Order: sequence, then structure tokens, then C-alpha cells
Amino acid sequence: MPNPARLRTAALTATALVLTSVLAGCGGDSQDEDLSAQELSWEDCPEPSVAQGGGDAPSPLPNGDKWQCATMKAPLDWDEPKGDTIKLALIRAKASGDESRRIGSLVFNFGGPGGSGVTALPAFGKDYATLRTRYDLVSLDPRGVGRSVPVECQNDLQLDAYFQQDATPDDTAERTKLLDNTKEFNAACETNSEKMLPHVRTTDAARDLDLVRQVLGDDKLHYFGISYGTELGGVYAHLFPKNVGRAVFDAVVDPTQNPEQGSLGQAKGFQLALDNFAEDCTSKTEDCPIGDSAEDVKNRIATLLADLDSKPIPGIFPRELTQTAATNGIAQALYSQGFWQYLTAGLEQAYAGDGRILMALSDSMNGRNEHGEYSNLTAANVSINCADEKPRYTADYVERKRPEFRAASPLFGDFMAWSMLSCTDWAVAGAADHPDVSAPGSAPILVVGNTGDPATPYEGARKMAAALGKGVGVELTYEGQGHGAYRSKNKCVRDAVNGYLLDGKVPAAGTVCS
Repeated sequence: MPNPARLRTAALTATALVLTSVLAGCGGDSQDEDLSAQELSWEDCPEPSVAQGGGDAPSPLPNGDKWQCATMKAPLDWDEPKGDTIKLALIRAKASGDESRRIGSLVFNFGGPGGSGVTALPAFGKDYATLRTRYDLVSLDPRGVGRSVPVECQNDLQLDAYFQQDATPDDTAERTKLLDNTKEFNAACETNSEKMLPHVRTTDAARDLDLVRQVLGDDKLHYFGISYGTELGGVYAHLFPKNVGRAVFDAVVDPTQNPEQGSLGQAKGFQLALDNFAEDCTSKTEDCPIGDSAEDVKNRIATLLADLDSKPIPGIFPRELTQTAATNGIAQALYSQGFWQYLTAGLEQAYAGDGRILMALSDSMNGRNEHGEYSNLTAANVSINCADEKPRYTADYVERKRPEFRAASPLFGDFMAWSMLSCTDWAVAGAADHPDVSAPGSAPILVVGNTGDPATPYEGARKMAAALGKGVGVELTYEGQGHGAYRSKNKCVRDAVNGYLLDGKVPAAGTVCS
């Protein structure tokens, strides 16, 4: 089972909706073509593909303008820039303000890795309307994602079984089954996407971003990275420090951690979010329907998960809610304080023997739509992580580490520990222990950390600011809940971010918003 915490931010789009291939162009282009000089053909956006998550074409913008989509050619292998090309899907909303005040394009990455920026930007677009007054808002499906030569692994029926498996084995037989399932998933990725797997590293995506900058006609890359998008932005700043314009990192990945440290940190982060959720429910004036105290809420959740390990309950027919699916659903709801109400309702329903809400949350985490079709979110997430991360862990190593993970989180610890096996037997060697984001000479980058963030714990913001380098990383703290800060609509955070992106005003390092 992929680590649920490593599916960052991008999955929130699907949650809101649930609750309310071949290499394109490979080998067909001139070896001498200057890709930076290509002209994009912007057209009305089509309905999202299954790999992007499906659904309807994006609705018109508030002023009646339509979202525009295009494809951009990029090298398959950046080490051979004159070789075969692939096509990357882009989306934009043109600036709504006076053309004379337009700064340029503001490029977004909403996280994952593996999230479709082409679907996420319209879904979240209203939150960035102020920024659109001076920027064209732009995003893309990174290579291997959505419509950008999507990595493919298992089919829908195989994924249904994959996500129902026991992800926290209790004996040798269950452990062997988990290892076999992981090996089968990874082998399917190699069989179906062998040509792409060596070329989906974050360094490749960062080079794509610089090509996007050039093709859009911007001297500098103005950038808004969220969650994994902060890691991508940091890698870009390291590779192209002189090309960084005004950039904001929100929900910040700790670039100094290896995968084990990152998983352990996320176990602590999700436990903190669960603690805050339980305290919030029981501190309200009305009765909390899922427990009499914060400890009672958590104890009842632990009992539910223990019971589901041996006896699942009905979920979304014909599937049952397993321990794995329920834990996934709980984790998904903790990404946003706005989803806590769904977690309360889902737990109350599950205690009565009905697992539909928790399963819907789990489906959203995994990129499964109501028709039983999966986006390629999980395939891309695993492929990018495994191409980036050098360590390969063994089952015996995980067994030795489980006590430390359980101490960090009684509820999520085992899941996070066993998820470290996701890259074992991967076909492509990982690049490094952790990304290099040092960026001497870059323009200031505003780094926003949220003290209650479950998936990218708050400490990561300070580590990112320091790693970017003196005079580059500028840290801002938001004392809040959920994954990220800007979309919380906190006025202090909004004013600081907007002030920098729109007017170039860098807030004082160490600013705290509450």
C-alpha cells in the first residue's frame, strides 16, 4: 500500500467531488528543433481524461472567460535534449486585470507527487482570484501524470484489490502477501511504463518548468508550490537560481530528510492532527457524537480499526471497508479542517456498521471515481518517489523500526512504517537520499509553514528556509490546522503572500500569523 501521507494536497480536489498509452510524439520531431521557441496553441479545455480523474470540463471563470489548454513538447531524456520528445499538458487562465500591470505567468504545482495540475487549478482557482489580477494563472500535468504521458501500472480491478489488502501485517503469511502484492504492483509499472520510469524524477520536472518559463515568454519563473510542489520548487531553485522570480512555498516538505525520516515525521504529523480533531470535537458546546473525551474518541477509533482488521464492514457495494481503507479515509479527512465534519459523520456511521463515508474518503485518497475508475495518481506517486529516493528498505528493517513508529503514532505508525517498502524491487535506481535545494543567488522565496499540518509537518518549513540559503528562504508561520496555509483564508497569510507575489513586498522573516 502506498504511504497515504505522501499523496499530498492533490487528492483534496477529488475529496470535494466525492463528497458533495504510449509516449505522445516520441521520435516524431526534428532533432534540431529549438523547443524553447515553440508556440503553444491554446484552446478550450476538454473533459479531464480518466488518468486525470475524469469529470466535466472546467466551468467558465467568474468574468465569463474560459480556461485554456495546450500541449508543450519537452525532451523525454533531458540528458539528450535533441532526442525523442514527449507532450506535457498545460492549462491557464489569462490575467483579469489591466494588461499594463500584468507581471507575467504564475505557475502552480499543487502536490502529490502525481497530482494533475490541469484539473487542480480550476478546482482551486477561486482561491487565487486576487493573484489573477496581475498574473496568468498556469499549471500543468508534470511528466508521468494525467495527460502528460501518464505512468500506468495496474488496472482498475487490480487496484481495487491492491487497496483492500492488509497493509499492516501481523504474521509471516500476511507479511509475505504484502511483499508479493508490492512486487506485483511494481512489476506492472515496469511492464506498462518502462520507457517513462527513468525520466520522472523531480529534477526532470524542474527542467520542464524552466522550459515552460521560456515558452511562456517570461524572464523569471514566478511560482506557487504546495506540498510536494515545494520540493519541486526547491529543486528548481537549486538548478536555476538566477531564473527564480517571486516564489511561494506552502505546506513545506522537509528537504533534509530521507524517506524513513519523512515517514516518521508524517506519522507524528497525522497523530497531531488526530489529537487536534478529537480535542475539537469534544470541546464544543454540543455533545461530540463519537466520544466523551479526546482520549475516548481516539480509543474508539483504535478499537474500530482493530475490529476491521479481522472483520470488515459493508462499504461501497460490493466492496467492504477494511482496516486499510478506513485508515486511508481517516488520513484523508485530516488533510483539511473543513473535512473534519465528514470524518465525524464517517466514524459515527462506521460504528453503526456502515462504512460508506470512510470508504468514499479512502477512494478519494487513492484517485478512484464513482464509476470505479482510477486516475494515475498512485502510479505516478510511486514512480516519482521511487525514482527520487535512493534508500531501499527491507521487511526485516521495517520490523525493527516498528516500535519507533508506533511510539510516534499508535494509530498511523504501523502504516507509515510498512509503507517504506513501496520502492523495494523498483526497476529504476533512486537518485539521492534527499533533494538538494541550496539556491545561492536566488531571489527571496517565501516559505509558509502550518503548525497543525499533518502531511508536511511544520518543522519542514524551517528546514527548507535554511537549506535554500541565507537571504533566500524567508519563513512565515501560520498557527492553524490542515495541510497548507494560503487556502485557509487566514487574512494575515493572504496579505503576506499576496503582498509578495503582487507587489514584491517580502515579509519580515519569522512573521507569525494566527
